[in-house]
Amino acid sequence: MPRRVLQGTVVSDKQDKTIVVKVNRRVMHPLYKKYINRSKNYSAHDEANQFKTGDTVKIRECRPISKHKCWEVVLEPAS
Repeated sequence: MPRRVLQGTVVSDKQDKTIVVKVNRRVMHPLYKKYINRSKNYSAHDEANQFKTGDTVKIRECRPISKHKCWEVVLEPAS
């Protein structure tokens, strides 16, 4: 099964080798049929501490690294 890849914006880089990425998505309301913005924060592994707040990054699923961290940063440039 392929690993999921998400794109988002870095909202925190205060931790060592960890960044917090906010991923936004648009979903349709089941009753009103209007699009709603939903967002979720993911903790991702950043081995080199190279990404800063405001950067757009791609993250993908990986093995659990810690209690809350099971995503890693993809090093290819995000558009």
